[in-house]
Amino acid sequence: MQRIKSFDSGPILYLVATPIGNLKEFSPRAIEVLSSVSLIASEDTRNTLNLLNYSNIKNKLISYHEHNESTISLKLLEELKNGHSIAICSDAGYPLISDPGKTITQKAIENGFAVSVINGSSAFIPALIASNLPTQHFYFYGFLDARHSRRLKELEALKNIKDTLIFYESPHRIKETLDDLHSVFGPRNFSLARELTKIHEEYIRGTLDEVLNLDPNTLKGEMVLVVAGNSCEESYNDDKIIDELKEYLNQGITKKEAVRLVSQKLSLNKNHVYQLAMKL
Repeated sequence: MQRIKSFDSGPILYLVATPIGNLKEFSPRAIEVLSSVSLIASEDTRNTLNLLNYSNIKNKLISYHEHNESTISLKLLEELKNGHSIAICSDAGYPLISDPGKTITQKAIENGFAVSVINGSSAFIPALIASNLPTQHFYFYGFLDARHSRRLKELEALKNIKDTLIFYESPHRIKETLDDLHSVFGPRNFSLARELTKIHEEYIRGTLDEVLNLDPNTLKGEMVLVVAGNSCEESYNDDKIIDELKEYLNQGITKKEAVRLVSQKLSLNKNHVYQLAMKL
């Protein structure tokens, strides 16, 4: 067991949250810390330099990203061993939350150095609390795999989770991800938040059926997807699904509409319901 008080003198590794859009959200404490450390490491030094200039911070800045994390972490660890506090920043939000920082944090802790977090902006918290979906329990997943087949496997593994699900996604992949969410999760409620804290901030709320009608050309900037968890209190076998389909078909409803209604009623994957309907 390890027990370390952060401010009992000695060098500190600071993990500093940065604004996700609006630079006015950068806290006075964050400015004070970044001004005092011997070295600031950030994922994209160009973005961080804009923030430092805005806050009138003059300090040494180096690049720290997924491709050089292993080697730069050794340099950062030496800085701590020499008695100097350092800071890690990401482009936006918190380090280590879908961003680099894990390697140096582990090394600092393993070597007995204090690690302290400077609070600030985060994209998934505002997206969640403004989503109009349950917030008591939630599951933050971050970015899904960029490859279609692996993304589907990830979603299949998540589809029975009852807690609200939170994903990050970029503009160039949003259409494919939304299609896959609908394919696996069916017509669940969802919220899409984009351009958070910026002038074009937008929330899109509805069902994953409706999301298919969204024009991807209108979805710019980094996005947070918040999706309702699986609310089914029971699992439905194929016989139960077929009985539900027959009930609608006996009312004169078309097979296509019956598939949609059963999928929505039971919160099931429409493709599976459709396959069962084709057997009738």
